[in-house]
Amino acid sequence: MGLINLLINDPLGFVIIAIPLLYSVILHELAHGWVADRMGDPTARFRGRLTLNPLKHLDPVGTLMLFLFGFGWARPVPVNFGNLRPRRTGWILVSSAGIIVNMMLAFVALFLLRAFPPSSQGIAATMLYYMARINIILAAFNMIPIPPLDGSKIVMGFLSPRLQHALARLEPYGFFIIIALLYVGALNPLIDFFRGLILAIIGGLLL
Repeated sequence: MGLINLLINDPLGFVIIAIPLLYSVILHELAHGWVADRMGDPTARFRGRLTLNPLKHLDPVGTLMLFLFGFGWARPVPVNFGNLRPRRTGWILVSSAGIIVNMMLAFVALFLLRAFPPSSQGIAATMLYYMARINIILAAFNMIPIPPLDGSKIVMGFLSPRLQHALARLEPYGFFIIIALLYVGALNPLIDFFRGLILAIIGGLLL
């Protein structure tokens, strides 16, 4: 279900879900640019992408798709991987930064949620629940090793230049491949595996 239906039928529910979703995506992209800037590539900073301003990160088509179909995307933060030093380490760290931030947000939300006594389960607790759920899904989805998702770029950091180039050639068709695989349910087992892995990590930290 797209967000437009939620907005029409349950405006409060829309706000409770839309705000965590919006800033989870923004912080995901911001993390890529911030780590890249620290590792020698100022491209994101020069283009004004190291900001929490939603207008700098929202993609018009991706936002429309999110409202209509519940599946969308933000504008990727520009990174010149050739500027990163050390390059291979930088490639892996920059690519994994968004996933790590999503996992951190999920951990913080679940940690705070545990601090709420049962009698105070209100809007704040509901928003924390969705914050955790959204970030776990975002992290698991982005771990899929299909370009342009972060998982593919993490894999590239371990590959030879020839294999990097071969995998990168899929990027123009990546979203079509991902949508097709999602439609037939082929990615569900992989997403469930990554989600279970993330929950196990967060659960271990919460013990």
